[in-house]
Amino acid sequence: MNARFAWCFLVCFLLAPAWADQSQPAGSAPAASAQRRPSPAGAEVAIVDIKDGAVVATTFLVQFSVTGMDIAPAGTDIPNTGHHHLLIDVEELPDPNLPLPKNEHFMHFGGGQTEVELTLSPGEHTLQLVFADYAHVPHNPVVKSVPITIVVAEDANAGQTDRDKNP
Repeated sequence: MNARFAWCFLVCFLLAPAWADQSQPAGSAPAASAQRRPSPAGAEVAIVDIKDGAVVATTFLVQFSVTGMDIAPAGTDIPNTGHHHLLIDVEELPDPNLPLPKNEHFMHFGGGQTEVELTLSPGEHTLQLVFADYAHVPHNPVVKSVPITIVVAEDANAGQTDRDKNP
């Protein structure tokens, strides 16, 4: 009986560290490491064709650009690559050592997308891009656009030129 108890104790003692490291549910993403990927000098992202102060319809196209880096899907760990994240009505960037959250204020484009048809409620909104690595962690230094403020109008013709309104 003592030998059986000693054997069980030994097995439990040896496996305890593995059992203790079950802090994350199966299939969840690992916590970000403190090691952020470097961004090359001069790397930039921008929102294309929408200027600060623009008036837009409730549904409008937002296009993204990146220079100095390449686009790669989330999960692809290649130096000097990443993917876009569109921040909507975010006043302060979150901790750059952690993955960007995914919610109504942080849109992830992990498939390498460079545009989105966005629908927002009428009123004033801010938009900003952040380019992040394979694990959604911003590069070091952070590659981000200048935030822009837009006004979403209830009028379906908002943001169109006179030529667009009268074909």
